[in-house]
Amino acid sequence: MIHYCSLPNILYSRFDLQESPKLIPTENGIYFWWIKNLPEIVPLEDCIQIKEYYLVYSGISPDKKGKPNSKSTLRTRLRTHYFGNAEGSTLRRTLGILLAQQSGFPLRRVGSGKRMTFTHLGEQWLDHWMEENTRISWILDPEPWVLEENMFKSVSLPLNLKGNEHVFKSSLSTLRKEAITQARILEIANELGIQRKHRSSLSVN
Repeated sequence: MIHYCSLPNILYSRFDLQESPKLIPTENGIYFWWIKNLPEIVPLEDCIQIKEYYLVYSGISPDKKGKPNSKSTLRTRLRTHYFGNAEGSTLRRTLGILLAQQSGFPLRRVGSGKRMTFTHLGEQWLDHWMEENTRISWILDPEPWVLEENMFKSVSLPLNLKGNEHVFKSSLSTLRKEAITQARILEIANELGIQRKHRSSLSVN
């Protein structure tokens, strides 16, 4: 079982991993998201804290219980969270929905309309917010799904949904469903001629 004293206390930023991609191992493991400046709706009272960052989400790679044939590693999964979009990252979708009022970029249908992201500009805004407000750490383990089950029993993780019975789960699920419903009502976003820059100078304040 994971205890506070066994959690890694070296936290990496999005910039760290962009500049040195090989910092993340290409192995199995469990990873931890430490975040500050979340909206007040997210309950942080029981979360583990390092300086101004709260541990609010964990994930594993690969997920052999949910995806038996998965060949994902820590590196591929963390890069998806930091450099992908809301279609491929549950965490990005959750953060973008929680921050939509602040960013001005709601969840939208894009492309053919089958995918949902925050559009190129919204994902760019979220890139910058994550660079300023999130940090990650990880533990290598050949069977990280076992550690994940223990995490949910012993650590408060308000942004995890699957397999987690946190008091915030119902509220977060409702917010996500409402955002998806609204995205289906809105017209497909026109991103013609717009490109996402991975090093944004946008202000998130």
